[in-house]
Amino acid sequence: MTSSTASNSWLNRAKRTWPFSLLYGAISPSGRARLRRTVDRLSAPSVHHEILAQVGQTNDLLARLLYEQLRLSPRATDTTRLLHHGYKVYSQHDEDGIIEEIFRRVGSTNRYFVEFGAGDGLENCTLYLVLKGWRGAWIDGSAVCHEMIQRNLESVIREGRLRARHALITAENIEHLFRELDVPAEFDLLSIDIDRNDYWVWRAIAAWRPRVVAIEYNASFGPTASCVVPYDPYAVWNLTNWFGASLKALEHLGREKGYSLVGCNLTGVTAFFVRRDLAEGQFAAPFTAENHFESAKYFLRMPNGHRPGFGATVCVGPDAGASDSP
Repeated sequence: MTSSTASNSWLNRAKRTWPFSLLYGAISPSGRARLRRTVDRLSAPSVHHEILAQVGQTNDLLARLLYEQLRLSPRATDTTRLLHHGYKVYSQHDEDGIIEEIFRRVGSTNRYFVEFGAGDGLENCTLYLVLKGWRGAWIDGSAVCHEMIQRNLESVIREGRLRARHALITAENIEHLFRELDVPAEFDLLSIDIDRNDYWVWRAIAAWRPRVVAIEYNASFGPTASCVVPYDPYAVWNLTNWFGASLKALEHLGREKGYSLVGCNLTGVTAFFVRRDLAEGQFAAPFTAENHFESAKYFLRMPNGHRPGFGATVCVGPDAGASDSP
């Protein structure tokens, strides 16, 4: 809503409110017209504001055009690669489509997920799964984000399909948090995005065996360096490109834990691992960082029209189970 529209909306409400309604009624028609023009003039956006809005729209358009151009490259049109299947619904980038394609290939079991940090709940890798009837748990270290999750996902939490936990996530407490949340020993998807200690926290998860893991990697470290920022349970991201782990380091860790690196998303943010017993013959080999590395393209965050929101929905169709009943 523009400032002019908001001001006119306020004026329309005020005209119906006593005592302003009496005062407004006493003004002549020409006086009302002058009042309206004054409100429009005072609430009109500044030239600076209009230029910024136009620049933002132009940048969004250029990012969209570049994104679509990259999707036409031979690498991205190879249907065996996960790149070809990416798209955004609620994910930060194109992870929603990639996750859907992974489970199309390997199938799902209990349709249970765990994600940490889930942010405010409206932009992450598992909200689209909630929309499709999955259930799971979110953990986030921000009290503000946790409060927003409670508000944004109130209907799903009330149904019991989502459990949300506010906690600082460390290598020392992650399995304790899983036990608190009654996470199944084997579940379909684990999503890890905590900006610094992702590698160390995944390494600490030993008693749970998710079938698929989505984890943030640091593309700034390149495809061949196997390096990780040192573990510090209390450190937070310092907003530079010194964070997390390289894709090669995650490849090695995944192999130690019995997982294969099966792809990355187009913007070079998220790597996808599938348990080795499920991956063979389903994804583009070899399962190495050299084969699947995507460089950092953070500027390609695709505009998604209206700001995200979430509310009560009904899942219908053959995969919906009991959720489509009245």
